[in-house]
Amino acid sequence: MSGAALVTGASGFIGRHAARCLAREGWSVQGIGHGQPDAVECERWGMRAFTPADVALGALTASGAKPELIVHCAGGSTVGHSIAHPHEDFARTVATTAAVLEFARTRAAGARVVFVSSAAVYGDAGNAPLREDAPLAPVSPYGVHKRIGEDLYRLYGAQFGVPAVVIRFFSVYGAGMRKQLLWDASNRMRSGNVSFSGTGAETRDWLHVEDAASLIARAQALASRDCPTFNGGTGTGASVAEVLRVLSAALGRTDAPRFTGERRKGDPAALVADTARTLATGWRPQVSWQEGVREYAAWHLKIAA
Repeated sequence: MSGAALVTGASGFIGRHAARCLAREGWSVQGIGHGQPDAVECERWGMRAFTPADVALGALTASGAKPELIVHCAGGSTVGHSIAHPHEDFARTVATTAAVLEFARTRAAGARVVFVSSAAVYGDAGNAPLREDAPLAPVSPYGVHKRIGEDLYRLYGAQFGVPAVVIRFFSVYGAGMRKQLLWDASNRMRSGNVSFSGTGAETRDWLHVEDAASLIARAQALASRDCPTFNGGTGTGASVAEVLRVLSAALGRTDAPRFTGERRKGDPAALVADTARTLATGWRPQVSWQEGVREYAAWHLKIAA
């Protein structure tokens, strides 16, 4: 299945990988969002065109896009930023989601819409793998705004028949990501600072960005007015301490990471996916977290050089 696809936040980390994955599968991809990738960058990431604009109804309409598929990757990107700037995060996540859905309803009838959501909607739900029907109790503005976005998708499906699918991604990472744990830790370690907040026992489900993109490409075909929801994870957790030990060794460090024991606001102790429903689609993750972390370290050393 292929045709015209529109990716919001297409110059962002997940967005550009999603665009390239869709292009490889035969989609004609147009991007919109912040940034101004040149023709070479657009070609590299599989986009035939890119509109540099805030994701708003007017900009979506003015882009001239006539998509059969919309992948909504634009939005807030970190828990920490949402705590420091909750109103900005609301605008980036909730307002853009409302714009995309209204665009789909009024300008792209029948287009399937994919919402890139987050495991942050589950909140601090304990150590067991989380199923899609688990209670939602987000503990950060970022998680609350993603939950509101999901509610809007379900509303537009039930009320207006917009075919949609929600993917709750867990800890997406990969070479080229210049934020969050691996980026911050790599910079700190290379400067000789091996002290980190938290206990190190915090557990996450680490999903390589190429696997995240392939899940988007697979799940989009399942969009419906019932708005099915899938977990974007591997089903296997690894602690922050384990991940940083592998990262440290791959960066050539000999000093072990240390942890202050201070828990960060909005940071659940564990977020691991139950992937039974996701695996039933036929999708499978291909990159182990150990392989992916070593790849990330090699990329970081290369750009630092």
